[in-house]
Amino acid sequence: MKNRSNNKEEALSWITIGSFDGVHAGHQKILRILSKTGKEQTSNAIAVSFDPHPADFLGKIKNPFYLSTSEEKKALLKRYGADRIIIFNFNRAFSRQSPGVFIDRLQSKVPFSKLLIGYDFRLGADRSGGQQALSQLGDEQGFKVEIISALMMESQPISSSRIRQSLIEGDLEKANMMLGYPYIVTGKVVHGDGRGKHIGLPTANILPWKKKLVPSAGVYAAFSEIDGHLHPSVVSIGYRPTFYAKGAQQSIESHILEFSREIYDKEIVLHFVKKLRAELKFGDVDALMKQIKYDMINAKEILAHAEQPPNLFT
Repeated sequence: MKNRSNNKEEALSWITIGSFDGVHAGHQKILRILSKTGKEQTSNAIAVSFDPHPADFLGKIKNPFYLSTSEEKKALLKRYGADRIIIFNFNRAFSRQSPGVFIDRLQSKVPFSKLLIGYDFRLGADRSGGQQALSQLGDEQGFKVEIISALMMESQPISSSRIRQSLIEGDLEKANMMLGYPYIVTGKVVHGDGRGKHIGLPTANILPWKKKLVPSAGVYAAFSEIDGHLHPSVVSIGYRPTFYAKGAQQSIESHILEFSREIYDKEIVLHFVKKLRAELKFGDVDALMKQIKYDMINAKEILAHAEQPPNLFT
């Protein structure tokens, strides 16, 4: 199918296609080229993605996996340069499409003149649409394909799978370096067991999407984003071994420094800046409180000198 649009602005669109889980620094490299170079040629920058993630739909994952929810991903794609975002529902019929059928469908939706893809990108049933197949489709349909090289860290390409592994291993610093921003967890503030308020340390209990990968158990310096404002916080992730036996449900609790508002049922975005320590079991509440006060001083100092991340949804 030839490019059918007579609308110059629409026909000159540049697009990129990918899962973009986490919209990490490697993805951002593609988006910068898409946005900067495309705009120099008066082109729209369009990011095309899928929901759910193909690996999730195909049953290749069992545990919390996603680095970004659908809403987080769209907000991040816009932050890093996409003018428009198109999300295709990845279902059984979609997974069986040939590259040609998908590109034809995409061209009818948003005619484009340039396709930017990552070095390892493949499209279509059985991942049959590699660089050669897509370039051939480009020759047939009147668009150019540009392959963007990997962004490297520690002699390996930055990837979503490496970031997941770093988070699982507790290496937030490495994960954040590969992301290019502090890792994000979004969730609703829900009622907990009230223990924090009882011991004089009120916390916001966060309920994230069940498929969202949260950092490993520990205590973190983070910004809590509420109603578009960032608040320095100490975030604890784990099983509260001082109070509960093994097998307790994992919790995410944010103690927002110098903050006293009621925020139940509000959506909160946690921006994880630095891991302070591992989760520990204390002999009594006094020992726990002593450590928490030190964590608060430490977090306040770190966050006072940290670059504030942009608000996610504003």
